[in-house]
Amino acid sequence: MSKAMKIAIVDDEKDMRQSISQWLALSGFETEAYASAEEALRVVGADFPGIVVSDVKMPGMDGMQFLKKLRGVDSALPVIMITGHGDVPMAVEAMRVGAFDFLEKPFNPDRMTELAKKACNARRLTLDNRALRKELSDGSALIKKLMGQSAPMERLKEDILDLGQADGHVLIEGETGTGKTLVAHALHAVGARATKKFVLVACAAFDEATLTRRLFGPAGEEEPIPAIEEARGGTLVLEDIESLSQTLQARLLTAINDQGTPAETRIVAICNLQEQDKTCESVLRPDLYYRISALRIVVPPLRQRGEDILTLFTRLSDQFAEEYGCDAPEVSAQEAAQLLQAPWPGNVRQLINVAERAVLQNRRGTGSIASLLMADSDDSRPAMTTEGKPLKEFVEAFERMLIDNTMRRHKGSITAVMEELCLPRRTLNEKMAKYTLSRSDYL
Repeated sequence: MSKAMKIAIVDDEKDMRQSISQWLALSGFETEAYASAEEALRVVGADFPGIVVSDVKMPGMDGMQFLKKLRGVDSALPVIMITGHGDVPMAVEAMRVGAFDFLEKPFNPDRMTELAKKACNARRLTLDNRALRKELSDGSALIKKLMGQSAPMERLKEDILDLGQADGHVLIEGETGTGKTLVAHALHAVGARATKKFVLVACAAFDEATLTRRLFGPAGEEEPIPAIEEARGGTLVLEDIESLSQTLQARLLTAINDQGTPAETRIVAICNLQEQDKTCESVLRPDLYYRISALRIVVPPLRQRGEDILTLFTRLSDQFAEEYGCDAPEVSAQEAAQLLQAPWPGNVRQLINVAERAVLQNRRGTGSIASLLMADSDDSRPAMTTEGKPLKEFVEAFERMLIDNTMRRHKGSITAVMEELCLPRRTLNEKMAKYTLSRSDYL
């Protein structure tokens, strides 16, 4: 569930502070009251998780001075100003300086709530965008998002770290829903170009004329800078490169050749070709293919990732359960086997959908994971992979999931987990070490 936004209320009149605080608290906000701007400035800084409501006329630092100070601290912080009756010129000046809006005394409390909601929504969007930008510039955080400890995923992470430090162009291949775009972000974030531009173009999303302008220009008055120019010195990611026409392939090859060596702009091409009789190599002109595939990453399909399937399902179920305010479903041994054996044609994207639907089903007390897998299959039975898995793999995957779930439920209490699973401490410690589970992750 979304955490309540804070509202810092700044007013030298105690009765006014208390009445605004009480009203907004009843409206579901978390309020903090301050008697002066100076006092509030000691708390309200950059990335403050909320908004500010401030009176204009205050002793010492008045509201306008306070607003200007806050703009210097965080220019995107919404500030609602409260003005006295007839202070329209001052309200206009506050809006010019950067106030989110203003209320004239005496004001309607419902209007206060409405403005606070709008300001908080704007603030939440700003903070989410900042967090996303920070995350997309943090290579280690991105690699952590590639969850799983199976051998294929460990190799993928090693490839990202190795190729991220290289300077050649990269071709990323893999089935739909495996996370190829996330891999492209990670490649950029762990390399020397991390502080440079990252530009992504979905080639299949445009007709040829629009795509030509988007990639190479000339840009119109209302169109962005051509991607080739925008990404100069950084990374240009081309999703669905197989959709490029022969003409655009020739122009791209020319642009790559004109850069020389080492390349000024790194090209990361993502191929989403799914047809059995075609490959990226067969649909691209040979000279372009060999230029962009000097370095190559193949993202593994979910069905080859073994126990990662159960790990991902557990994490996703917990996230959706928190979002919907209910319990995550308990996975039986039979359901764990079905999850491991499902072919997952939609890969991680499909698993996300199944986990969300499983949580919603569990909230209603109906359905099963097997029914969800059947719904994704053309057959009347849950689809199974043709890639055989040894019994040992099923047992270990389920055992890991069981210990992980129990540790989460008991918030890392070793004693409680030992009692529930009927395991001696030494055996539990050995199994946790085997499955790389750390008690500190659950505290």
